[in-house]
Amino acid sequence: GINAEYGGLIHDLGKVLALHGEPQWATVGDIFVTGCQVSPNVVFGSQSFHGNPDMLDARYNKLHGVYRPGCGLRNVVTSWGHDEYMYQVLTRNNTNIPLEGLYMIRFHSLYPWHHHGDYDHLCDDTDRIMLPWVQKFSSFDLYSKGERIPNIAEIKPFYEDLISKYCPGKLSW
Repeated sequence: GINAEYGGLIHDLGKVLALHGEPQWATVGDIFVTGCQVSPNVVFGSQSFHGNPDMLDARYNKLHGVYRPGCGLRNVVTSWGHDEYMYQVLTRNNTNIPLEGLYMIRFHSLYPWHHHGDYDHLCDDTDRIMLPWVQKFSSFDLYSKGERIPNIAEIKPFYEDLISKYCPGKLSW
């Protein structure tokens, strides 16, 4: 499995998109599966999709939408955000991050799935095996930070070793 500290270090690095002109709504926040019926558990509810032209397309308003049942979450398209961006950076750079870590990074903001069980009809066996990893990681994500600022000089060697292990060399962003 992946070192939890490393996942914590890099999981939100995709938010650098905001520093390069991407709007806040496209970089941070919860994600959802596109191309199928809107989950009732999206952060602002399905009413927040009022005015979205996809709501007028019958293909996207069925339980499975454009997907086949059990296709696996790695085969669906989610709303764009920092999770997907970081996942793409890591996989396109052929990093050494195991599948558990890639799931934590890619799906940690897919709350309808890992907190409410939505999209299970699209999940395959791999998704169900990875779900507890994402759920455990989620418990360390939001609202879990301490007030004490760590001593950077003290922890830097530890994290440099992790970076060398999982992401050796330079990454293409």
